[in-house]
Amino acid sequence: MDIIIVYLDFSKAFDTVPHSLLLEKLMCYGLDKRSVRDLDDGIKCTLMKFANDTKLSREVDTLEGRATLWEDLDRLEEWANKNLMKFNKDKCKVLHLGKHNPGVQHRLGFIWLGNSSVERDLGVLVDSKLNMSEQCAAAAKKANRMLGCINKGIASRDKEVIIPLYSVLVRPYLEYCVQFWSPLYKKRCVQAGEGPEEGHQGDQRTGKPAI
Repeated sequence: MDIIIVYLDFSKAFDTVPHSLLLEKLMCYGLDKRSVRDLDDGIKCTLMKFANDTKLSREVDTLEGRATLWEDLDRLEEWANKNLMKFNKDKCKVLHLGKHNPGVQHRLGFIWLGNSSVERDLGVLVDSKLNMSEQCAAAAKKANRMLGCINKGIASRDKEVIIPLYSVLVRPYLEYCVQFWSPLYKKRCVQAGEGPEEGHQGDQRTGKPAI
């Protein structure tokens, strides 16, 4: 299965929202509504939103699937123009997933979007192979940097001091969204600073998350 994910970035989304237009929409939806969700109108692909992060995804094994994705990108561009918003198209990237993905280029408006081999998705680095090596390396780097700060700044090596510091300052880097990116290979477990669980002999996989 070949899938395309288009990561969309609104330019200064929280600074450029036209308040008068937003108030009109709130009145149409009722003043008790806390958000306006008309960005989804007419969209056939999967559209996911969190704050100002937006991504559009679709299976592209067929010409029909690719055509649907192009149509939805046009709808999003039309929505942005209608609502006086702008996409930062230099930051909008396309991630191609799938062994046989042809890597077709896609455009937003009149601008062709750049392809990316890895993207940060809600704080987690996702690459085109979904092997999570980039995320493991990034998490290990941040955790080791914090361990270095603790080592330099804290003279005591008592468990009563070190363990709480480790739990509060280091583990969050290793546990953030770990259900999604948890290392499956021994070398990734070691890279993330955790001893791998005993797995099947001759198999690189541990069978359990490192955390």
